[in-house]
Amino acid sequence: MTAEHPARPEEPEALRSGGHYVQSLARGLAVIAAFDAENPSMTLSDVARRTGLTRATARRFLLTLEELGYVRSDGRRFELTAKVLQLGYSYLSALSLPELAAPHLRALSATVQESCSIAVLEGPDIVYVARVQMRHIMNVAISVGTRFPAHATSMGRVLLAGLPDDEVLALCGEQLRTPLSARTVSTPDQLISRLREVREQGYAVVDQELEPGLRSVAVPLEDAAGRTVAAVNVSMRVGASPAAEDPGRLILPHLRACASAIHEDLVRAPSGSGPAR
Repeated sequence: MTAEHPARPEEPEALRSGGHYVQSLARGLAVIAAFDAENPSMTLSDVARRTGLTRATARRFLLTLEELGYVRSDGRRFELTAKVLQLGYSYLSALSLPELAAPHLRALSATVQESCSIAVLEGPDIVYVARVQMRHIMNVAISVGTRFPAHATSMGRVLLAGLPDDEVLALCGEQLRTPLSARTVSTPDQLISRLREVREQGYAVVDQELEPGLRSVAVPLEDAAGRTVAAVNVSMRVGASPAAEDPGRLILPHLRACASAIHEDLVRAPSGSGPAR
């Protein structure tokens, strides 16, 4: 991999000669991999140069990825959308992130005496990939793989806050029509207003929107490149403890310290063992 063509796909001779190598798939993945922290937005020429593809070929892949929702363009420059995170969900939910996060989640749960979780965004939902449960807090059990509408959860709000407003509404518009409780946001304006608050303060508190009596606070979890790849939260029953009544002051500092510790482990993880490098 050279500086001129850092994302050019390798094409092992054994694979090509064996008939199992799908060149178009390799090239499409190379186009996605061409975008990174130093090159989050690129022109067609940039992508062609970084992948070693012709402009015509790079254009076909970019337009296909745009049609599928993985890339967006202003007509000149291209950039990835958050939908690419779905491609990494299986990896995030495998052993890497949960193993790295487990001791930190256990320490956080022991400190705040509440249940703690990590989730990723998949379409309009969050999917739990790690959890430490202090006690039963909901009528519906939560475990790894559980899904909830992102707009009604603290972790979902943190993850949605990283998307443009129009993309948020495209994802969540249908679910907004079915409130989960009397407090659930149910209009586009309400949701966008809440997400603006999250962007400004860097965390989300959701009060009884997913289920009556349940309050939660969440912060983003960043990978080694500084991209938000997941969210960490603490859930609690309203009135169950002083911390539940003032999570911004009594829970948030511990939650942020936990997210920071997990981030540091991701940064230090050997290449290939961390979830998103």
